[in-house]
Amino acid sequence: MLARSRFILVLVVGALLAVLSFSLQHLHLIPSNPMAEQRSSGKSRKRVNPVLQTDPTDRDPIRDTHRYCNYPNQTEHGWEGHSPPDYKLLSVQVMIRHGDRFPLYSIPKTKKPAIDCLLSEKRKPSHPLLASFIRHMALGGRGHWDASLGSLSRLPNHSSCDMGELTQTGVVQHLKNGEHLRQIYIKRHRLLSVDWSARQLWLETTGKSRTLQSGLAFLYGFLPRFDWPHVTVRQQWSTLFCGSSCDCPARNRYLEQEQRRQYRHRTSDKELENTYVAMAKVLGVATKNLRAANPVDALLCHFCHNLPFPCSTTQAKLNTPGERACLTLQQFAVIRQQQKEDEMKRHEAGFYHRYAVLAAHPYLNRSATRMERIARGMQTRKVNEEAIFTLSSAHDVTMAPLLSALGLEGAGYPKFAARLVFELWNSPETIDERRKSDRNKGKLHNMFIRILYNGEDLTFETTFCHEHHLRSVQPLCPLDNFLSFVRKDMFSIVNATSYHQACHQTVV
Repeated sequence: MLARSRFILVLVVGALLAVLSFSLQHLHLIPSNPMAEQRSSGKSRKRVNPVLQTDPTDRDPIRDTHRYCNYPNQTEHGWEGHSPPDYKLLSVQVMIRHGDRFPLYSIPKTKKPAIDCLLSEKRKPSHPLLASFIRHMALGGRGHWDASLGSLSRLPNHSSCDMGELTQTGVVQHLKNGEHLRQIYIKRHRLLSVDWSARQLWLETTGKSRTLQSGLAFLYGFLPRFDWPHVTVRQQWSTLFCGSSCDCPARNRYLEQEQRRQYRHRTSDKELENTYVAMAKVLGVATKNLRAANPVDALLCHFCHNLPFPCSTTQAKLNTPGERACLTLQQFAVIRQQQKEDEMKRHEAGFYHRYAVLAAHPYLNRSATRMERIARGMQTRKVNEEAIFTLSSAHDVTMAPLLSALGLEGAGYPKFAARLVFELWNSPETIDERRKSDRNKGKLHNMFIRILYNGEDLTFETTFCHEHHLRSVQPLCPLDNFLSFVRKDMFSIVNATSYHQACHQTVV
């Protein structure tokens, strides 16, 4: 009887503890969301290394591809805008990859994916801002445009998508991106004044409709119903966003070396070769023609839109419906796995990193110059004409070398609607810092930079701030580190001290 009473007592106590724990969490007495703990209390300068609750890079090619698709039905999180409470945000520069698009290549003897590129708030995926976004784009003639962009449509507009055209999924991805950053930069940090003007914000894009439309969708999510006359849209003629500094012979030679390495690696992969042979047989085409058609691009579209993989139109006529010869998920997985392995080999070989340093420098240099001007204007209290929010709408071939040049090789290949953010922060000067500043004229002792990729703070993973992270307790990375890296240090990998020298030296 005594044992039974003790057993009942244990059950009652356990039940009470469970109810208490449940109540505390749902009353928010115990934080259940790591984002709620992102700000430290008081004036502590102890470094905080925020970590997103995301899975590590996955070796499973199918799960990795799900992340690449970047489905917009997932809640957007990120550590943008996170800093010690006494720091002030001065400027933000964002580079995005365009959103989900229709394939750039077609697989021989197959039907193209059945995807509608007309926007409709009644079709999924959708967004609360989609209907007003569509109406607002009709007023775009009031904006300031580079004349070369005038012929591009501001919205996807084909009932059957054109090659490379942005899909509704791609538009929604960037409406969500912009809305997420609006909550942080506009509502929390009040980055733009109420009467913001074109000098405070501008958009640059390549001459492709998918980057222009992605940029406009992001901008609308960031500033719903923005005033068109206050917006300037500029075109970058190169996908590298290199402006007037695109002439770089050595960069092209490093890229050629990397392409030769890729070719040798792919042709030596027997499993990949057998997969291409099997796929070509299904479709009734020559293996070399299938390779040239880059089938993974089209298969990614089928995968991300949950469409059946293509079947040969010729085979479909010969066989009954139950015997149709189609490409398979297993074949797709082999190609994707080879791509993942090639990314690792690329890092080991080093050709791509050398190419990336020269490819990314013009964009990084413009970003560094802009931040330095804002920082010095803040120190001297002079009115600065630099834009405090810039948006660059680009491609995977723009963002991938930028990540590599920064030392973020492990960040992963840019997914659809990826975002890379550069934040400039100012901390109040202490007496010691003011004395140090007086002794070292020209230094920016209380200016700091953060670099975030898809919402994750990777600042202390970068080449220019990794050592600082190991030596210092400073919670952010000094802007001077970044300026020194861009102006000189990044060229050490190619045995040069300047962009011009690096670009025009002999590459063996």
